[in-house]
Amino acid sequence: MTRLTVLLIVVAISQFVLGAFTLLAPGPFFHWMGLTPPPPDNGYIIGMLAARFIAYGIGMTALARAERPDPFWIRNMALIQAIDFAVGAFYVSSGTIAFAVAAFPMFNALVFGALLWFWTPRAPQPAANRPV
Repeated sequence: MTRLTVLLIVVAISQFVLGAFTLLAPGPFFHWMGLTPPPPDNGYIIGMLAARFIAYGIGMTALARAERPDPFWIRNMALIQAIDFAVGAFYVSSGTIAFAVAAFPMFNALVFGALLWFWTPRAPQPAANRPV
């Protein structure tokens, strides 16, 4: 098992956990995270978000099982992590949420994103483009 495979499995598990909590118990999950629980009608969009977490969990699992994981999808998840980090930094810097609330998710986003980016397999160069 390669380090990338292990990372993809860890990222998949994180997506499944986020998906399960946002789908099945959004109010308690928000409260546990230190956020204001959403009003009941926001459950609709939170459920849609949960679907994306779960779908990405399935995708990361498929990539972990692939002989040659597709670099596009790995980098796509790295982009998601970069955006997650930036959003956390924005809300902390604006004073909307405390650093303690965002520290763990931001740390995960930074680590997952960087490792996904740097451990993404490079596509082999076509023979015509290889240096002689």
